[in-house]
Amino acid sequence: MRGILFDGEGAVVVDELGTTDLEPDQVRVRIGAAGVCHSDVSVINGTFGQMFSPPFVMGHEGAGQVVAVGSDVTTVEAGDHVVIATIDNCGRCSVCATGHPTLCQTSKLGAAIAKRNETGEEPGPGDLPAYFTYQGEAIMGFANTGVFAEEVVVGQGQVVAIDKRVPFTSACLIGCGVLTGTGAIFNRAQVYRGDSVAVIGVGGIGLNVIQAARIAGATKIVAVDNNPAKEGFARQFGATHFVDSGQAPSVETVREITGGGVDCSVECVGNTSLMMDAVEMLRPGGSMVILGVAGMDAVMELAPFKLYQNKSIMGCRYGSARPAFDIPALVDLYLDGRLLLDELVSATYDLAELDKAFDDLEAGKLARGVLDLS
Repeated sequence: MRGILFDGEGAVVVDELGTTDLEPDQVRVRIGAAGVCHSDVSVINGTFGQMFSPPFVMGHEGAGQVVAVGSDVTTVEAGDHVVIATIDNCGRCSVCATGHPTLCQTSKLGAAIAKRNETGEEPGPGDLPAYFTYQGEAIMGFANTGVFAEEVVVGQGQVVAIDKRVPFTSACLIGCGVLTGTGAIFNRAQVYRGDSVAVIGVGGIGLNVIQAARIAGATKIVAVDNNPAKEGFARQFGATHFVDSGQAPSVETVREITGGGVDCSVECVGNTSLMMDAVEMLRPGGSMVILGVAGMDAVMELAPFKLYQNKSIMGCRYGSARPAFDIPALVDLYLDGRLLLDELVSATYDLAELDKAFDDLEAGKLARGVLDLS
């Protein structure tokens, strides 16, 4: 089957991919569409370090149709349309049992991440799941998925059945960008009606932060970006104000707009200087959420007194998502007309056009680009 490999130098389309046989708790999915996320760029340029050793199948934001299930699978069946989550979780440990599956360290991927965080050592062969085959060898899919391929094998905890009225080209975005952006507001910051929110970076993640803030009832939503062309996207998704940070001092402007600072700021770029700006934008008692992924060696220096007025800095992995709950809720919001998904899809591409999708992404032309595999 076709798919896109990162071979250590670049992304290449290959025809000789296969998948491993299904284990009892696994699901095989025929991919209908896959979103092109900036994390797919980051894994090539080294932002994520060497955690995913080439060759591996790229892509992590996908939706499709179940074609087969393992003998122990009870949550989906053949024919179901599903969104694929990047996280797998055991469902039994203390963090899973208390509704925090993104923190699970019992699954194979979770254990590998925990090992790297504790020791600084990159995972070795056998530490990460490998459900693809290529030239006689088992290889990984990026972020536990690898959805830039015609079919994938994933754990049943990674697939959530959705209403078939949602097009795959829209549904695939839920798997990362939508879950991450909306989760930062709904799950992590828990924005309340009447709150004010600043969103730094109006890409695919930032737009979902913006629309989640709108749905949550925030009354002032300030989008900040150095590309003035992003203003239209930002306002379409719910921003009440837009700050062109290339022309105006963002911290001072946000404070002026909000009368002293915001209740919540979300940094969606992965730039430590912008993270510091996000802290400076807070009112007393406000919370800053880090969504952008900085380089592995990046350091943010902060004077402790900046936080003395009950300000908080919060990390947020994958929107602190609970996929089995959050994905159906987001689909309901979409079907009710409150969550914009179709509007996120700026362009669709063939697998062979990934380089063009990357170029358009870097040029700021897209809310989200999508590879159509249907």
